[in-house]
Amino acid sequence: MAGRGRPRDTAVEGRVLAAAAAEIRQGGYDALSIDRVAERAGVAKTTLYRRWASKAELVVALITNLREEVPFEPTDDPRGDLTKLITAIAANLAATPATLIADLAAAAAREPRVGESVRALWAERHRAVTAVVAKAQEAGLVLDHVSPAVLVDQLVGPLYYRLLVTGEPLTPDYAKTLVRSVLGPEEPQ
Repeated sequence: MAGRGRPRDTAVEGRVLAAAAAEIRQGGYDALSIDRVAERAGVAKTTLYRRWASKAELVVALITNLREEVPFEPTDDPRGDLTKLITAIAANLAATPATLIADLAAAAAREPRVGESVRALWAERHRAVTAVVAKAQEAGLVLDHVSPAVLVDQLVGPLYYRLLVTGEPLTPDYAKTLVRSVLGPEEPQ
């Protein structure tokens, strides 16, 4: 049975999320206005509310979109998987204005609904990466006494530290150095 009504414009979501990101960069989460997002995206306010019932839900969609830009498909090579993931996260963060990341993090800290959604969203990814670290541990790349969950924090945390605190560049070489620092140098083959 065919759907009712006019089909959804698939470009609308992209325009709205880009407009929301621009609004947050301009004035932060607190100043984010659904009216201005709708105007900037060239859509009716009702179009936004049909997809996202609140400003908080729109911000969660924006965060979800940022996370989806860094795909993660584990293979049988834990070192390669971790290097590829950390390098991709670094590249994604480097391409995203630090003010946007800071405001999204602040919104997650201040707005319980946003915080819960963000934590749930990242918990799934954290579990997947932790499983890869556990595989690296089984392969002898990580010492037995190391907590895989803490090691994931040690890989990802420095990226946000550089982005938000020191302002140092997030380069592929830095990402690879992070992985080497926790897994040790790759053995010659």
